[in-house]
Parts: sequence; structure tokens; C-alpha cells
Amino acid sequence: MKLAARVQQVTPSMTLAIDTKAKAMKREGIDVISFSVGEPDFDTPTHIRVAAETALEQGKTRYGAAAGEPRLREVIAQKLQQDNGLCYGAENILVTNGGKHSLFNLMLAAIEPGDEVIIPAPYWVSYPEMVKLAGGTPVIVPTTLESGYKISPEQLRQAVTPRTKLFVLNSPSNPTGMVYTPAEIRALATVIVELDLWVVSDEIYEKLRYGGAEHLSIGAASPEAYDRTIISSGFAKSYAMTGWRVGFLAGPLDLIKATTTIQGHSTSNVCTFAQYGAIAAYEQPQDCVQEMLTAFAERRQVILEAINAIPGLVCPQPEGAFYVFPDISQLGMGSIDFCDKLLDTQQVAAVPGIAFGADRCVRFSYATDLESIRRGMDRLALFVKSLG
Repeated sequence: MKLAARVQQVTPSMTLAIDTKAKAMKREGIDVISFSVGEPDFDTPTHIRVAAETALEQGKTRYGAAAGEPRLREVIAQKLQQDNGLCYGAENILVTNGGKHSLFNLMLAAIEPGDEVIIPAPYWVSYPEMVKLAGGTPVIVPTTLESGYKISPEQLRQAVTPRTKLFVLNSPSNPTGMVYTPAEIRALATVIVELDLWVVSDEIYEKLRYGGAEHLSIGAASPEAYDRTIISSGFAKSYAMTGWRVGFLAGPLDLIKATTTIQGHSTSNVCTFAQYGAIAAYEQPQDCVQEMLTAFAERRQVILEAINAIPGLVCPQPEGAFYVFPDISQLGMGSIDFCDKLLDTQQVAAVPGIAFGADRCVRFSYATDLESIRRGMDRLALFVKSLG
């Protein structure tokens, strides 16, 4: 069979490829320590599981509305109003099969051949590939360690052309863990309004911030910015619900109607009883989030100190999410070679930075237990020492 040309343009997820290889080695009895996938190692909180179990007992197992369970759409809208200052109603919400699916629906609904989408690098691996699948052109804007891996208003302005349709913003960031300050968000919003751009703000890690780092949703920067903002988020990271596949898109009514139509012809509805777990996640006390955040904060400190004690590695302090993104350029090798040799010789799995548009770096997820972090960092130190 001759495959569609668009498939040839898309690169497989390197994150999932590394995780698959690490899991295969584990099945062979090899003691692999994996820092590859961004998946909390906690169980989904009890009250969320109970809500889903109750929904099952009540027969919530049939087809549901393509846009999502009405109550969940209401709860998400209330959350965005109360926590983020975004005046969305339930009709402005589409419940999706995870945060990734919300972005994919958006690209299919909004991007046409010839449209350009501005993506700061380092970026989450799937952003450019989604744009390509929709027929658009990703415009990658490199950022630096010195800039905190943040795009500046000037860089954004310079990247805009008459074909620019959308700007992708991710804060807190995967893979760097950086968080844009409210002042930085407002400065970017000024450019967006001035140049009449659309922005999608990926806020999946919003609740995972450290040291007093503030989160300002760009749609709350001004009424004019709100009119040009789309929100993508979900429940996977903050509530340890990665396998539940519940996310959402928030935006103008015409976009939500269009993405609902797309979803109706692709996946129908999101798993019905899983949505009741998501309702409980937002409606009930947030102690579970704070417990996980406290654990992540301790892990962040341990892994950061260990990496920065290794000669040749330079790692900025992440302010959110659960990743560190050390620079390996002093070691004289690319990120794929580094990660392959690290896994083969020390049985430590990390993701090459080239997957995120930054070959000078590698990504380690610290969404794992402290013992594994300490053992893994000891192995990393031995590996880097062996390169000398």
C-alpha cells in the first residue's frame, strides 16, 4: 500500500521509543532505571477512583455526548473562571482523549496547508508533528540556556509572517521545566494582540510549580488577549491520571463546535466513566495535588544537585513540571549518542534533546522514587566520568 505523503513527514515519538526499549530490557531481567516518560509514579487518588467506580455501578458505560459529559464541561469552565480568570462557559469546553488529543483536534480544525505555526524550542515532541499532519508548517524559534529557554517578545515578533496562524505556548514547560513570569506573559500577549495572532496555551503542568513560581494564563493578560487565546490542558499530570485519557480544549464557540465535529467522526466520546473521575478531581479537595507536589519538589532538589555536581553537565533549575534538561555540549557528543550509550552501558534511560529541538541537551523525568533517582544519578556520574 502506498502511504499518504503526510505520514512520511512525521517523526515517531522518541520519548515512547526510549520507554519501549527500556521496558523491553526490564522484561529481560536487566536492572534499568528509567527517566524517560513523564508519568507520575503515584496511584490515582482514591476519591477519583471511587467516583469512576460509582459511575460504573450506576451504568455510566454507554455512549456519551461527543463534546463531553455536561457536568464535566461545567466543572472545567468553573475551574478556568476561578483559578485562571478566564470567562469560559460550559459551551466553550471540549472534553478530549487526553491533553494531546485536544491539541490534535485544534490543529485539524484550524491549520491549513500554507499556514505557519510558531513553536519555541525546546518544545514538546508532538507539537511540530501535529502541525505537519494538519498540513501546516512548523516555524521553530530556538531559545537558549541564557534566556531560560523562553521566547522573547522580539523573537516572536520577528518570526511572524503573513502566513502565521498560531503561536504555541507551554508554561510550565516540557522539557525544560521553566515557567514564564506574569510580566513575560503580558509582554508576549502584547505582541499577540498587536499582530492579531492566535495563541494556544498548553497548561497541562499548571499545578506543578515550585518555589513560589506564579502561573498567569495568557488569556487573562487582557480582554484583547482572551479573544485570541485557546487553552489546552488535562488531568494526567497533576492527578496521576495518565492512563485515564481525559483532557480538554477551551476556546471560542466556533472552534469548539468544529473540534467537536472532528471528534464525533474520530473517537466519538471520551470514556464515559473516566469523565466522572475527572469531575471528582476538580470538585473535591486538592490535598492529593499538594502531596505529589511536595514529593516532586524533594526529588527535583536531589536530581538537580546530583547533575550539577557532575563535571561537564550544566542544568538550570526547573520551576515547574517534573523534568530537568541538562546541557551536555561540553562532553562533545550529540544527544542521541549520549542516551544510547547511557542506556547500553549503565542501563539508565533518558530522552535525547534532539527530540525536543535541542541536541545540546537531554531530558530526565524525576517522576520516579528517590531511591531510583539516587541510583540513576550515581550511574550517570560514572558514565560521564568514563567519557573523559
